[in-house]
Amino acid sequence: WFCSFRTKLAAALARCRIRRDALSIEYVLPETVRKQEQRASALPLCAWINTFKISLQDVIQDLKKKGFTRVETVSDFDRYTYCTDQHCHDVLLFPSSLKEELLKLDLFADCKLLLQDKSRSLAVHSGRALLSPGDDTIVAHVGSHLTVAHLSVLTNDSTATVFVCGVRSLAKIGELRDSFSLMGCQNIELLHEDFTELEPTDPRLQKAKVILLLPQCSGLGIGSPIDFIVEEHGDAGLLRDLFQGSVSEDKLRVLAERQLAELMHAMKFNKVEAIVYCTCSVYPEENELVVEKALESGVEGSKVQPYRLIPPVFSTCSSTKASSEMFFKVEPSEISSGCFLAILAREKKSSENVSVKDILARAAAKELLDGVVEEKSKEEGKKQLKIQQRPQKTAGGGREPKIAEFLHRHAVPTVKAEVSLSKAGNRQQDGKRTSGSVQLTKSLNLISATALPAAPKHRPRAPPAGTARQGETRARKARAERERLVLKPVEIVLPPPYPILQGNKPRIP
Repeated sequence: WFCSFRTKLAAALARCRIRRDALSIEYVLPETVRKQEQRASALPLCAWINTFKISLQDVIQDLKKKGFTRVETVSDFDRYTYCTDQHCHDVLLFPSSLKEELLKLDLFADCKLLLQDKSRSLAVHSGRALLSPGDDTIVAHVGSHLTVAHLSVLTNDSTATVFVCGVRSLAKIGELRDSFSLMGCQNIELLHEDFTELEPTDPRLQKAKVILLLPQCSGLGIGSPIDFIVEEHGDAGLLRDLFQGSVSEDKLRVLAERQLAELMHAMKFNKVEAIVYCTCSVYPEENELVVEKALESGVEGSKVQPYRLIPPVFSTCSSTKASSEMFFKVEPSEISSGCFLAILAREKKSSENVSVKDILARAAAKELLDGVVEEKSKEEGKKQLKIQQRPQKTAGGGREPKIAEFLHRHAVPTVKAEVSLSKAGNRQQDGKRTSGSVQLTKSLNLISATALPAAPKHRPRAPPAGTARQGETRARKARAERERLVLKPVEIVLPPPYPILQGNKPRIP
């Protein structure tokens, strides 16, 4: 029976080709679809590395043993070659002609390398850059399980959870759990409620700081829209519009309204600090206009800080100029699919003091520091940060410029650090006071000690003759007390460019 149906299908296609006077079955499709398919067949293949199972260096060594050569850019591709993506450090690009051969490699069969469209990796990396250790993430749509797994791999934190909305059927839950287990992902929690059904005050989501919103869209920026709709479990009704090369106005309006409703709902979560909005559409109605309408709505309320647009951050190795723009847009081309990316973050209060713990945590998450360890003080019972100092790298490639740039970008008004009080100098000259010098601990080494202006010299009035000996005795006692002082963390507030006077005694804050 199978052969008979195959014969009937071939005969029907032949009659259709004859009626349309087409040279082959491909010419039955509209010209716009044929061009899109030709472009899709030439697009590089994107694969991200599952660091739960293998490291980047091991992947490079494995590919080298199998005869692959690493090149700088896509323009250098020549058969068995590959390169690293300029935005995402864990994404490798391969020539499209090698798809069948790549899928036969153990790297892909063992889920160490996974093929996925680059737009999803861009969204995941943008969300990861906004997280601190221990922060949870909400994925508004289950979409492709590869997107959720990639976010889980990047967070790589047992104290953080990735919540995935809209997983209703038991069969789907079992399928996803098996897939995540195969890839080594364990910090994922599936929610049966749709994203718009979740309450912002849900106790499960109070640690969530970032929402990853990848709504259903027209998908005309994707090179292979059919594969994209199947992988993302999208609306199959869009296939008819895609074959026509455009989306009807009614369908576009429905999509835009749904996207706006989801984005406005995301802005109602008071504990959330940032939203990543990403589509694969080429229409402004689904991209810029949706974001602008949501920001103008003021739906977040007056009790919390409003949202504003910020440039997306992918990684420290990114060299693209597009990352400095508020909207990140990639137009469909011969080497890349199209996508749109916007980051909405809450405004910081002008008087808000950012602690050194938050700054160092974010810096460590972006690999700007070698390591940050939390210690607990025995005396005070408070947590403190200790930086593990490692050998410095060569000039130009070290981490100090990155740390300076990171601190400058966050405009930290106060810095907490461990300090040591040096012993007072044994100055015995008459009328002069001994003083201790405050130095930043060398292990921090973030701010030069020369940044603190020296206090102006001040000569106090000469004491009466009767009190000179008492003053000398008090000075000796104070000196002895300083020598017995137990060193402990104190808070340093960076000084203004002028001393603050109290009475006739200048002091440096």
